[in-house]
Amino acid sequence: MTTTPAVPRPTSIQELQDLVGSDLGPTAWHDITQERIDAFAELTGDHQWIHVDPARAADSAFGGTIAHGLYSLSLGPRFMEDLMAFDGFAHSLNYGYEKVRFPAPLPVGSRIRMHATVVSVDDVGGGSAHIVTRQTFEREGSDKPICVAHSVGRFTEYPAGGGR
Repeated sequence: MTTTPAVPRPTSIQELQDLVGSDLGPTAWHDITQERIDAFAELTGDHQWIHVDPARAADSAFGGTIAHGLYSLSLGPRFMEDLMAFDGFAHSLNYGYEKVRFPAPLPVGSRIRMHATVVSVDDVGGGSAHIVTRQTFEREGSDKPICVAHSVGRFTEYPAGGGR
C-alpha cells in the first residue's frame, strides 16, 4: 500500500516564507485526450488545426494533434491544490505569471504532471504576501518539460483574533 505524502498546510506568511526553496510534487498524472483538447478549444475559441484536426495533424511534424500550451498552463492552479493546502488563509488568489515558456509539445495520448518549487515569498503588508512558485509540467517519457511557469499567488492571513 502506498501513502500520499502530506502536503504543506501553511497558515501564516512566516510559514510560507519557511517553504522557500521547497520542492513540491509531483502531482498525479493527467491524461491528455482529444476530447479534452476539443473541449478546451471550444471554451477558448482556439480551433487551430494542430489541436483539433487529427487527420491534418497526422501529416505534421508532430504526427498528430497536440494540446494547446495554455491548456497545460491552465492545469497549474488545480495541480497546485494537490501540492499545497491553501485553506489556512482567509483567501488566496492567482495574481498572475511572471514568465511562461512552452519548450516541448504535448501530444494527444500522453500524460502530464507538475512539480513546483517555492521561489520567493514577499510580505506586501496588510497581512498579505505574494508567493512565486516555479511550476514545471512534464510529459511522461520526455526529458524536456512541456511548460515552465513562474506563478504568482497572493495569500491573505486571517485577521488577528479572527476565525475561519
